[in-house]
Amino acid sequence: MLGMNVRGAIAAVVAATVMAVAGCTDGSDRQGSPSGTGGGFQAGAAGVGDPYYPALGNGGYDVISYDLRIRYDPGTDRLTGEATITARATQNLSRFNLDLSGLEVESVRVDGVDAAHERVQDELLVTPATGLADGSEFTVDVRYAGMPASVSGAGLGSEGFIHTEDGAIAIGEPKSASTWFPVNDHPSDKATYTIAITVPDGLVALSNGAPEGTTATDGWTTWRWAERSPMASYLATVVIGEYRVTSTTHNGKPMVTAIAESLPEGTADRALARTGEIADFLAERFGPYPFEAYGGIVHNQRQVGFALENQARPVYSPGFFTDDVRGTGVVAHEIAHQWFGNSVSVKHWKDIWLNEGFAQYAQWLWTEHSGGVPVEQQVERIYSSAAQQMWSVPPGDPGPDMFTRGGWAIYQRGGMTLHALRTAVGDDTFFRILRTWAEEKRDGNATTEEFIAHAERVSGRSLDSLFDAWLFGTTKPPWP
Repeated sequence: MLGMNVRGAIAAVVAATVMAVAGCTDGSDRQGSPSGTGGGFQAGAAGVGDPYYPALGNGGYDVISYDLRIRYDPGTDRLTGEATITARATQNLSRFNLDLSGLEVESVRVDGVDAAHERVQDELLVTPATGLADGSEFTVDVRYAGMPASVSGAGLGSEGFIHTEDGAIAIGEPKSASTWFPVNDHPSDKATYTIAITVPDGLVALSNGAPEGTTATDGWTTWRWAERSPMASYLATVVIGEYRVTSTTHNGKPMVTAIAESLPEGTADRALARTGEIADFLAERFGPYPFEAYGGIVHNQRQVGFALENQARPVYSPGFFTDDVRGTGVVAHEIAHQWFGNSVSVKHWKDIWLNEGFAQYAQWLWTEHSGGVPVEQQVERIYSSAAQQMWSVPPGDPGPDMFTRGGWAIYQRGGMTLHALRTAVGDDTFFRILRTWAEEKRDGNATTEEFIAHAERVSGRSLDSLFDAWLFGTTKPPWP
């Protein structure tokens, strides 16, 4: 993610308020065990226990895939949806939760059998007809409908599913997915996605991954997309409206870019046209591009004042494209997230610097490569001028207000942490650390502690003092 001030400052996107849930962890066996198993069936937890957002996500199962079919009419702002979720139980499960905000649930079936369900705030509690044995694979079919609602984002406007003049945008971090489909809404439970979006003829409906074609009938067009690499739920996106779409290939993979028709042709078009070039530059430093598609979307909704690294298809606010340098800078930042944040995702939200510090450093690398200020000078300039707040917030544990109070730290100080590491171990070892990190953690999740251990293993050096000062200290570290 990146906020409006790309050059020397960072975004401020508010974290979603932790939602209170009730009656979800009582351990009761409301349906008993299935035939042929013993007792001990319990309800899954209403939250994964994230240190910052304990109510996000759910326990008791891992999602394998989402198959989403939604129909949206901008004229009425009404969404109807069908979600088929394939998951695997991680305990003997009598009941489980899905995150879903606002929308009304019409029916729930588990393995083709009607299941009892109820709502507790933003939780959908599902009780299957029989318990689900630990290790068993099961499917959940949910039919739902309503007028999706956005959530507030301090400083940068709305997040979640946002109605626009010509359609809608679904975008946000850390919470957005649950505003438009039932989900285990935490990055620790990544899954593959197929997404079909039906909209009135004449509108474009964009999403993640590779395009799978369109079909039209009775005044409606269905756009199909597939993201076959595991994806964190907050990276799932839908963008509906009037867009000029460019579909090409790059390195044999589809590249789909789109820019709002209401924006004049210019900087945004030129910046997105360089997506493949920028991805190739980053691949030389970080290893092969991790997904099967490239792309990007520029909307024209001023109430959404940030860019987000939605998997294989980042979504950008128009305010970033005031000039070519700024435009390609934000593209470099969000494309870098395809390695760091998307392919290698955080295990807990407190590890967010692994996303933003890495993307910030990649942006500095691109600036230097494209004829701008060398990385060393960019880092020294920020180090010398940064306000005290950046040094008082440790990027390795910035707190739940990570995009507001912690923003300067996780972006700028996070990036400087990487430069301090580069200075300590040398260029060859530094880029070997980044490439092997991206390779070994591909399609998975990671923690700060794991990155530190990885850097020490690859470099053959103890780096405790460096990371203690740059990631966890609350005073300004010595210049690297």
